[in-house]
Amino acid sequence: MNRIDASEHYNESPSATNQIPSLLTIVIDTNPRAWAAISDQLPISKAIANLLVFVNAHLAFGNDNHVAILAAHPNRAVWLYPKSPNPDRYSKNGNGDGQDVEMTDVDGQQDGETTELSGSANKYPQFAQVETSILTSLRSLIDSTTPSDLNPTTLVSGALTLALSYIHKMAHAFEPAKTSSDPANPTSAPTASDPTAASAATLHSRIFVLSVSDSEPAQYIPTMNAVFAASHARIPIDTLSLYGAPTFLQQAAFITGGTFLSAASNPRGLLSYLMFGFLADAEARKSLITPTQDSVDFRAACFCHRNVVDTGFVCSICLSIFCEVPENAECLTCGTKLALGNYGAKPAVVPRKKKKKKARVNGVGGRETSSATGTPVPG
Repeated sequence: MNRIDASEHYNESPSATNQIPSLLTIVIDTNPRAWAAISDQLPISKAIANLLVFVNAHLAFGNDNHVAILAAHPNRAVWLYPKSPNPDRYSKNGNGDGQDVEMTDVDGQQDGETTELSGSANKYPQFAQVETSILTSLRSLIDSTTPSDLNPTTLVSGALTLALSYIHKMAHAFEPAKTSSDPANPTSAPTASDPTAASAATLHSRIFVLSVSDSEPAQYIPTMNAVFAASHARIPIDTLSLYGAPTFLQQAAFITGGTFLSAASNPRGLLSYLMFGFLADAEARKSLITPTQDSVDFRAACFCHRNVVDTGFVCSICLSIFCEVPENAECLTCGTKLALGNYGAKPAVVPRKKKKKKARVNGVGGRETSSATGTPVPG
């Protein structure tokens, strides 16, 4: 009967038929100075509106898709969605000024605070929840920004670290339940029962960075640490640059296998870049032709002065980079004595030897001809 009604699919595991969830973690560069530079072409309000359309499209692909959004500010990284359970010490309601912290309910909503979730019947509840959380958190972040916080750089490395931590937490939440025949240790993983269960992917994760500022050389080390951690975890880092030259994020996209696009020439086409270049996840990109980079800027920042250099000195032990020879030729990171060899010594000039000229006989030069016999003389 199984051959007739083709009921073999009932024996398949649920993981083989269900869609694998996809987690999209978005890092928004909220540097006020950078957004003020492109406000005439693309204000931040329109950019957030286009980004919400992109988020809704990702969530509409599957019921199991998830999204997390962070803001990379000049002096800190803040969660926009979901809201962090820890209060922001920079905000008005934080505990940094000694005041009481307002309680929040299950949805992360403050007591007495009303939202438009209940009154909007034409909007999907999850879309409305994400939109309300982003706008509320972003407005609180902007209101808490002081003139002393207006630095030209952005704390992207901290936002990448928070994104990797959240992805790691969500990956553990989606792992299948571990069973064991040992009653004393019921949570140990199986060894030989299903060898492919451990290697099967339970969550497709990726990080998307919306950048509007240049890369800060002082953040080279923490940024590269986050990039190599993402590469080890097989998490691609995508970057869309609206302004400036994010050199380190361009390297991050190359190292992790992500996509890097620059929309500095046309920031108004933000939604087109998002929908056509970054909507597909890492699994779907295997069947698509993704945008590639013509050239990658692999310049690094030195460890001594935090300057971006083309050529420098590299420690053979810890691979630290220096723009000039350190004092006493010792590595500033590990203290290893650097062997410079004959670096800096003047090259020895060897005098050129003069060729000796052969004597002339009867006005004939000493250069021999190719003939073995002499010239015949008339008799």
